[in-house]
Amino acid sequence: MNAVSRTEGGREHDMEEIPGPASARVRVRRLPDRGRYQREVIDAILDEALICHVGFVADGQPFVIPTIHARSGDVLYLHGSAASRMLRTLKGGVPACVTASIVDGLVLARSAFHHSLNYRSVVVLGRAVEVRDETEKVRALHAVVEHIAPGRWDEVRGPSPSELRQTIVLEMRLDEASAKVRSGPPKDEKEDLALPVWAGELPIGSVALEARDDPLLRAGIARPGWLATYDRTARSRAAGR
Repeated sequence: MNAVSRTEGGREHDMEEIPGPASARVRVRRLPDRGRYQREVIDAILDEALICHVGFVADGQPFVIPTIHARSGDVLYLHGSAASRMLRTLKGGVPACVTASIVDGLVLARSAFHHSLNYRSVVVLGRAVEVRDETEKVRALHAVVEHIAPGRWDEVRGPSPSELRQTIVLEMRLDEASAKVRSGPPKDEKEDLALPVWAGELPIGSVALEARDDPLLRAGIARPGWLATYDRTARSRAAGR
């Protein structure tokens, strides 16, 4: 267990002891006080982030590919075309690194050096395993659709046998995962506090704009009610953020 402190408004606040990392590989080394190892924090970030980035090496060449993910319990699901180089490589058992991040705001300091971002991020290390059982595969795809748009699965046609054959689904356990979080105002040098420069935070959030109908949409089909209240942060609140 590690005790950490958090700076808010220029003052240090003691925080409760938090669990340490699952392994040395996922310990936050740079600015370790920003490390978070509670599963509820990790889950909340993964649930709110719309995409993740998957890092792996194929034929000696490193790649980092953005993709949609979904978490279900202790498992992170990835999916895509059976022709995907990323998925075909990962299902072979190569080591992988999955990252997800959310920008919460700009941190505008009095000096250029101390400008930063407020953010929440997660790193997951491990090896992916292909989901072959058809029932579990459908369950994983259900999780992916619900990750993007809760309630959408029940509104649409499910995947056909042909579509399932064209799709690879991988699962990656969250046994080795950690989060890193920055929040709060700038951390200027004391000698810079008297500078005649505005400093503070500019919060940034994801806001859904008005939906646009498909030009080929059949007449008389109303928009689902949830489109008007779509909110990514509700995902993290549900997970205990």
